[in-house]
Amino acid sequence: MKLKRVALAFAGAGLLAATVASIPAAATGQADPKPHAFAKNVTPNTIKAGEPCISDVMSPTAAGMSQETVALPGRHVEAAQDTPFKFVGTRADTTWYGAVNASGTQVYYYGLLLQGANLYRHTTYLRDGGDSNIWAPTFKKVGTGWTSFKSIATSNYSVAAPRHAYLYGLNTNGSLYRYQIVGAGFRALGPLAGFRGFKTMTVISETATYDTLLMTTNAGALWTAHIPVAAGAKPVMKRIRASGWSAYESLVVQGCGSRGGSLIVAVDNDTQSGNQYAMSKANGAATAITSYGKIPVVLNGVNTVSITTHYDQLVGE
Repeated sequence: MKLKRVALAFAGAGLLAATVASIPAAATGQADPKPHAFAKNVTPNTIKAGEPCISDVMSPTAAGMSQETVALPGRHVEAAQDTPFKFVGTRADTTWYGAVNASGTQVYYYGLLLQGANLYRHTTYLRDGGDSNIWAPTFKKVGTGWTSFKSIATSNYSVAAPRHAYLYGLNTNGSLYRYQIVGAGFRALGPLAGFRGFKTMTVISETATYDTLLMTTNAGALWTAHIPVAAGAKPVMKRIRASGWSAYESLVVQGCGSRGGSLIVAVDNDTQSGNQYAMSKANGAATAITSYGKIPVVLNGVNTVSITTHYDQLVGE
C-alpha cells in the first residue's frame, strides 16, 4: 500500500488520482481551482470528529530525492514512509499545497524551493500508477538573488476575501522579507528588521488580516511573529519558550482540533530525526506544549515541510 493511501486511511478518506494525458498549468496560489472532495479530505486538519490528528510531511534532500512521512501521535509515535522519489537538489523549501485541476481528473501539489541563488516553483503531479511513478515533479525558475536567504515559508489565505498569498524569506542580514505572490510573479513588500539570530520558521496562522510565523532562534528559543497584512504594520513578537529548540532546523505545523491547536514536527538534520509535539493555540509563555517523542523513522531532508492544501487554513495563533 502506497503511503498516500496509508495517510488517507489514517484520515478516513479516499484518494482521487488518475493518469491523464493533459497536464494543468502550474498553480500559483491566486487562481486555483474550486474546492474538491480531494481538497476537503486529504489533509490532517479536515479529518472526521473523533479520529486522531496526523502529521503529513515531505522531506526534499540535497541529493535530489524526496520522501513523504506520516506520523500519528500517541503513547508512542507511529510513522510510515513512502518510497523516496526523484525530485531536485534543494537547500530550502516551502509548504506543498495540494489541489486538483478544473475537471477533477488530476491531483497535483505545488510549492517553492531554493537551489543555490535561485528560486523555483515546482508542480508535482500525483499519478495512480501502482507502486511506481506516483510522484512526477516539474520545475520552473521564478527568481534569482536568493543566496543570503536561509529559510523560506509561504502563507495562503484562500477561504474568503480578501485573499492573500505571501512568501517570507529569513535573511542572514537579520531581516525578514515579505513578497506578495501575484499570479506567477512576486511583489517585494520590503524588509522587516529585528530577526537577527533567528534560525528557521514556518507559518502557524493565516487570516484575512494577519499571518503568524512560528520561529526558532540559534539559542533555542521558540517565538511567534504576528505580522499584519496592512502595509507598514510592525510584527508583534511573543516568546513561547526560552530554550530547548536549538537542535531543530525544520518546523512543520498542521492544525488539530476545533480550538486552534497544532501538531508540530520538529526535525534535527544532524541526527536525521524528528520529534512530534502538540501545541495549544499560541499565546506566548502561556502556550501549552505536549511532547509525544521521537518519530521512529529517518528524516534525511535538507528541511521538512507540510503537505496540505490551500483550502485548509492554519489558525494556530
